[in-house]
Amino acid sequence: MSDSHPPTDLEEVVNSEVKEWHFHIYFHQRNADEHHAALQLRDAVLRLRRDGAFVAVPLFRVNTDPIGPHPVGSYEIWVPSTSFSSVFSYLCMNRGNLSILVHPLTREERKDHEIRNAWIGPSFPLDLSTLPVKSEEVPLQYLSLKLGYSAPEPEYTLDQRRRIGASVERILKGEKEAARAPMN
Repeated sequence: MSDSHPPTDLEEVVNSEVKEWHFHIYFHQRNADEHHAALQLRDAVLRLRRDGAFVAVPLFRVNTDPIGPHPVGSYEIWVPSTSFSSVFSYLCMNRGNLSILVHPLTREERKDHEIRNAWIGPSFPLDLSTLPVKSEEVPLQYLSLKLGYSAPEPEYTLDQRRRIGASVERILKGEKEAARAPMN
């Protein structure tokens, strides 16, 4: 077992927060029904983005063959953290039989795909040899949206976060099922 402890310093945690995510929708490229279902899901996401349900940007390209670490047909959807729960929820409920790889975007692409990932549906083995271990910069996408890593300022200051946290703790004192935060 590791001796490391998860960080609890508010500023460190806030500064290391993931701001952008990828959802990779997988389909067996020779299975016409899966390919069709994947394209229908993509079109639904595009319509919902247009209508304001969330911000999600499918890449223009749909890969009909394995590419990079992805072993089957796929396409990518970029999502800023502000839309993550809405997109995750939508894809969980509407993926059908498709598998979806979810991973953060950080400077450590290999770790993002290997140990910081999650799957909606069955997982697929990835070819991690195609990914860099570490990059100098976070691979930024869609800077013109000013979301994610390109957002001009954080949603809440550290002081605002502290006040929100204290308020939540006060409210939860009356909830017998809620765990209490440690005093130190």
